[in-house]
Amino acid sequence: MIEYFRHQAYCNLWSNHRLLAACARLSDEAFHARRSSFFPSIHATLNHILIVDAYYIDALEGGTLGQRAFDEELPHSRVDTLWPAQEALDRRLIAICDALDEASLAADVTLERADRQQREPAHRVLAHLFVHQTHHRGQVHAMLSETDVAPPQLDEFFLQEEAPLRREEFATLGISEAQVWGNRQPA
Repeated sequence: MIEYFRHQAYCNLWSNHRLLAACARLSDEAFHARRSSFFPSIHATLNHILIVDAYYIDALEGGTLGQRAFDEELPHSRVDTLWPAQEALDRRLIAICDALDEASLAADVTLERADRQQREPAHRVLAHLFVHQTHHRGQVHAMLSETDVAPPQLDEFFLQEEAPLRREEFATLGISEAQVWGNRQPA
């Protein structure tokens, strides 16, 4: 599971990079336009991903952010400020996953809820976080299809043969196939 979570953390960084690069090409009007989804716009959905990531990543780090993560519903009105904030969280998540061992994976994480403290094993919090991110990125992906910006491919991360398709973004992000996959990297 440790390697799986590591790979998911790197995939998360890369997927968010691709998705936010596409969203950066939207007009301000298109970014904020009302759309059909759980959250009413690309803007609102991306902010939701960021806020929830901050909440869970802080908890995984043993922090005290808790419910204050939800104080501001839309902290970023533009992609150019949201994108670096999301990337910073993605890199914190990678650091968490890079440091995982069996003990930390099984350790309880305290989630500060509005009415209680919830304790969950770290592996369950991580699994939930990755599902949450994927779920809402998919919504943004679908909403992009209603714009003049084509939604990016987000499923070219895990297969070895597709390494050339992510090479440029990996270079931009300062990561490598060797760093992500170890000695199981593509030839």
